[in-house]
Amino acid sequence: MKLAFFDDYKLGVVKGDSIADVSSAVRDIPHLSPADLINGLIARFGQYRKRLEDASASGGVPLSGVKLQAPLPKPGNIVCMAVNYMENGTRKEPAPINAFHKAPTAVLGPGGTMVLPDVPATIFEGEAELALVIGKRASHVKAADAMSYVFGYTNFIDGSARGIPPTSFFAMKSRDTFAPIGPYLVTKDEIPDPHKVPVKLWNNGTLMQDFNTDDMAHKIPRCIEWVTSIHTLEPGDILATGTNHRGLNAFMDGDTVELECGGLGKLTFKVRDELKRTWSRETRLDRQNQGFDSPTPQTGGKYAPAK
Repeated sequence: MKLAFFDDYKLGVVKGDSIADVSSAVRDIPHLSPADLINGLIARFGQYRKRLEDASASGGVPLSGVKLQAPLPKPGNIVCMAVNYMENGTRKEPAPINAFHKAPTAVLGPGGTMVLPDVPATIFEGEAELALVIGKRASHVKAADAMSYVFGYTNFIDGSARGIPPTSFFAMKSRDTFAPIGPYLVTKDEIPDPHKVPVKLWNNGTLMQDFNTDDMAHKIPRCIEWVTSIHTLEPGDILATGTNHRGLNAFMDGDTVELECGGLGKLTFKVRDELKRTWSRETRLDRQNQGFDSPTPQTGGKYAPAK
């Protein structure tokens, strides 16, 4: 099942090119906000799935005529796995398991605009990722049991403002609008194997990232085991599984970015930079092939290196 918020945060079930308003089926879930509603539904999904199926059976309205919102407007936790891909076999061994937090206020819905802040970043990038969504309270979960704690999946972008002094994940990752998600929250039964999902990101129509989750270093059960050994995850929390860095490229003013993880729909958003900073369209792999161990340098605008 594909769940989505649309227009003024009506809850919908997506089927093909249409979306059915199922708000009436979940009205009795205690909530003060759309975030409360979706988290409450996730925690009670076994009780409500049939209601949602019945409410959406009569059809809906065309997706083209509605405004989609973030399917998880304010998750309690956004945990992102760090350096969690083998980079198409170019890493000799997995990096030590590691993660970081992004602020829930970084969430950006489909059709939104990622705003690049006035900070001296060496480059702005967005990492294409498959993110899982937790379905029930998870603390000290064993890897063997971990998949039973997954509710579903969504497309996820990990926006980064790299090179800001002092170097920290907080300053780099938790900026407003730096966590685009959506367009849907897809229940796990629709994704037979989350470790065999194609991930594609286009920037202005050019395919830049193209990899498969089978390249993941620490698989999802291990990620859940490790994260929940540190802190509890609650229904509706996001765990982003990392990216293959080889296709990372600069995000710049006016860009249209599209991300599609197989089976999750296509997430589209814009990029705005009031400072009109520029970089070459080289990818990380392009730079590596030229013998460089750093992203492409800034070529114009505020903070560009003096020539």
